[in-house]
Amino acid sequence: MTISLFVLLGVLVVIMLLIFKQMIAAFISEKNPLVTRLKEYRRFHNPWIAGLFLFGINAFLFFSTVILLYLLLILIIPYVHLFVMLLAVIGSIYVWIAFNKAWSGTKQGRLKMAFIGSSFYILMCGICICRFILLEPSYPGEDIFMAAFGLMIGIFVTTVAAVTCILFAGFAEK
Repeated sequence: MTISLFVLLGVLVVIMLLIFKQMIAAFISEKNPLVTRLKEYRRFHNPWIAGLFLFGINAFLFFSTVILLYLLLILIIPYVHLFVMLLAVIGSIYVWIAFNKAWSGTKQGRLKMAFIGSSFYILMCGICICRFILLEPSYPGEDIFMAAFGLMIGIFVTTVAAVTCILFAGFAEK
């Protein structure tokens, strides 16, 4: 399979997730251990603190996935990285839905929490954009196409993650 087919498949999966987000959110009940634990924390009712906590969880999930993928370079098992990335997406959506269900404040506070939490992905997108703009060959004649392509994929993935985090954590109905 080509990389463009994977990107197209990823876009279709994200569209399907957004269409069926209420059905997906129904799988996580109000009695879920993560939801009840988040509801117990008094500080979670502040959108700024909850947003910073979501920011930290997004950063942890992102960097742990990157580190795991880097460690899997040792193994020469085809397509195992796709399975790891699928698990990371499922884990992220689970956390975003749990944050939405645990929120007991106003809708404006929930949106504020979602925007603060997804700002990690917006920051990562900004870093990818800056690196893309400042991309130069190390020596004359170096082909930087693959580096530019990787940064474009990074921009795409982080943008989709930011939008999906906002939609699942901020706009999804309880």
